[in-house]
Amino acid sequence: MVAFILRRLMQSLLVMLAVSAVSFSLFNFVGDPVNNMVGQDATREQRQQIRVELGLEDPILVQYSRFVGNMVQGEFGVSYRIRRPVEDLIMERLPATLELVFVSAILAMGFGIAAGVYTGIRRNSWLSRVLLSTSLVGVSLPTFIIGIGLIYLFAVHLRILPSSGRSGTVDLGWWKTSLLTREGWASILLPAITLSLFQATMILRLVRAEMMEVMRTDFIKFARARGLSERAVNFGHALKNTLVPVITIIGLNIGNLIAFSVITETVFQWPGTGLMFIQSVDFVDVPIMSAYLVFVALMFVIINLVVDILYVAIDPRIRIGSA
Repeated sequence: MVAFILRRLMQSLLVMLAVSAVSFSLFNFVGDPVNNMVGQDATREQRQQIRVELGLEDPILVQYSRFVGNMVQGEFGVSYRIRRPVEDLIMERLPATLELVFVSAILAMGFGIAAGVYTGIRRNSWLSRVLLSTSLVGVSLPTFIIGIGLIYLFAVHLRILPSSGRSGTVDLGWWKTSLLTREGWASILLPAITLSLFQATMILRLVRAEMMEVMRTDFIKFARARGLSERAVNFGHALKNTLVPVITIIGLNIGNLIAFSVITETVFQWPGTGLMFIQSVDFVDVPIMSAYLVFVALMFVIINLVVDILYVAIDPRIRIGSA
């Protein structure tokens, strides 16, 4: 078990090194940072002085090693546009993104697993057909179309939910949350539903397929022959044996929620890291762009590491194979 985790940690470090190289390349290939920091009236001497202060005259290897060292310490320089440390900007926006991802993941997993189990067990019922037909909306329509449709229905037509922004936040000192007030839940509901719809559809269809496959196996027939209740057979035996592929999809989907929150935050003007990234692209704010790239990659690496550990904990065959 320890060797398995150490091996995964080494692989994660290699992935982060590769991401750091891509992130560092943004500073050298996406415009000149000096042009983004000074006006057109700056002299050549002033530009050269700024390049020296930023370390842009150093060799590439020296610049990269300095970038990796700063990245390990959580430092990504100063924003060209806002003139503030990038790590401070990310920490200010991070609670909004993580809360949006958290609520979206709960909605996706709760609806996806429950609906997947039901449609896998009662696959010929009318409700199963309705759920499967409705789930096609989450797969076929783009996220921004779904978001605009929800805004028109609930914010413009019915006027029961806000169309944009994050309201009702409570400052806890180290965290600003919108999950403790009614206004906060009202503002997060539409973007969370928009972000979770595609992921819920994927989980629903995967759980349904796995449940239908497991229900045809011999050990389910033996469990019923022993006189076990349908609830014990469905949830104690069938659902448990579908967890490994489901955990894989859920882990990847949580990473996708963080990465794809860019679109949702832009549609609903949700003040998270995704919206900050879109604004940094418009202004070619390279420090924020590179920091966001590293942040998303780190989230994927951590989630995949947790999923691998859960594999070993849930499935003994993987534990024996890793040994």
